[in-house]
Amino acid sequence: MSTHAETTSPARRSDPGWAWAPYQPDAERPWNLARAGHLLRRAGFGGDWRQLQQALADGPSRSVDRLLRPEADVAEFIRTYDEYEMSLSRSESIDALQAWWLRRMIQSPHPLLEKMTVHWHGHFATGNVKVKSSELMRKHMQRLRQAALGNYAELVAGISHDPAVLLWLGADENRKSRPSEPYARQFLQWCGLGDEEMSQRDIREVARAFTGWVVLRNEIRFIEREHDAGVKQFLGRQGPFRGDDVVRIALAHQAAPRAVVRKVYRWFVSETDEPGDPLLAPLVEAFAKDYDIGRLVETMLRSNLFFSPAAYRRRVKSPIEFALGIIRPLEKLVPTVPLGGDLAELGQDLGNPPTANGWEGGPYWINQATLLGRDRLAAALLSGSGPYADALDPATVARNHGKTDPAQARQFLLELFLQNDIAGHVRDRLIKLGDTAGGDPAQSLRRFAHAIVVQPEFQLA
Repeated sequence: MSTHAETTSPARRSDPGWAWAPYQPDAERPWNLARAGHLLRRAGFGGDWRQLQQALADGPSRSVDRLLRPEADVAEFIRTYDEYEMSLSRSESIDALQAWWLRRMIQSPHPLLEKMTVHWHGHFATGNVKVKSSELMRKHMQRLRQAALGNYAELVAGISHDPAVLLWLGADENRKSRPSEPYARQFLQWCGLGDEEMSQRDIREVARAFTGWVVLRNEIRFIEREHDAGVKQFLGRQGPFRGDDVVRIALAHQAAPRAVVRKVYRWFVSETDEPGDPLLAPLVEAFAKDYDIGRLVETMLRSNLFFSPAAYRRRVKSPIEFALGIIRPLEKLVPTVPLGGDLAELGQDLGNPPTANGWEGGPYWINQATLLGRDRLAAALLSGSGPYADALDPATVARNHGKTDPAQARQFLLELFLQNDIAGHVRDRLIKLGDTAGGDPAQSLRRFAHAIVVQPEFQLA
């Protein structure tokens, strides 16, 4: 049964009691390959055939357990990659660091962790174009990864003293005589406060609270004599506040947890429907108690709403999601230096977000130029030659899973990339295309795979 053919009434979708209750498969809403693929796309970058089949066999609850708490040795994987990155982050260029992060995403046993690290990279947008230090960017990314599913208050507190962030926002000399109001404004926005919640006076007082923190020779330093120790007034409170006080007060504001929950909702559930405050209220109330990111993510991933048509294919894939949605299912590593460059051309330059507000995302990923670019990238990945050589071979993957007949192999690829969940006339057209393709069978299957991944359905997560 096709997931997107199902319906859920608006009244039910807006009922928080139903929306956030754990999804339990039944005859009307069965656990099937389409829902398994949906989970692996949203909580990672798509699954290979073994992962899809395991999720299908495990059911939704066990599958979410595996994503949140993988059985593999994640700590050892992270240590290994941290050591690789540390050995090559001694220059201003971020290309090598970017390439290694893409390798992490392709090979990680904990894709949800990397997916959330990408999310926070867009949220706490910091770019090497101003930082000019691969080492500081490495440490910044490591900070995001360590807290990606941890405590948001601790993450914000760490970000407030991150030298890469201060350099990015021009606040690396935040002295008593020159408090950085642009940094203060951006920091409060990261905490979830908008123009409605903060005044110009609040911004000025927060800038004073952060004075004394400077970056000297790429190291964060606190210089006591450069800190404004006077009384500040911030969000209706008064005292000789410092930066840590600002974090605590800002996150105690009712707008803060609501803004973070809304942004995580957009990341995991839907970027097309704007949720009302009543729908998000239970999540906001729980999140405000302790700012536990992992629990918030878990609630969303287990929910009725997440597995409903209201969430299914309701996000446009970012360039990273598009590329890794081709690479990971084909079970091989590709050269990631050219991949990083190709993704930058499509608008997602890892380590260099366009503004302090990150990437706009959503429909902004898609236009005539980027669609053509995605087509070219897919063709390059699947061509069997060029910068990616023959790393990805659909015929080999199909054969490894027992699909040796050309017709079986084509059906296998439809299930692998789209879980066979496409309109009948589209499926018929693709199958007809495969039937009429001549030449070398392996090359024919490459062209068939390319035809699948340029379909509109594949552009959606």
